[in-house]
Amino acid sequence: MSAPRPRWQWRLLDAAALPVERPGSPVFLARFEAEQWLGEHWRALAGQGVRTAVLQHDGADTGAPLDLVAG
Repeated sequence: MSAPRPRWQWRLLDAAALPVERPGSPVFLARFEAEQWLGEHWRALAGQGVRTAVLQHDGADTGAPLDLVAG
């Protein structure tokens, strides 16, 4: 029996710090992949109303929230 693989995902929040259902974040098996995805998609996400992204590891927040609005 193999051990479960770690799962990384972004929790995406709007300007009121409420979860955004669409767009959603894919689930990644490596932190690097999750960070790379956000780096490639942050502008589009911000254009769709996402203001903050919080990286989650197996459902728990890790690190500080990232502001997607340039300012």
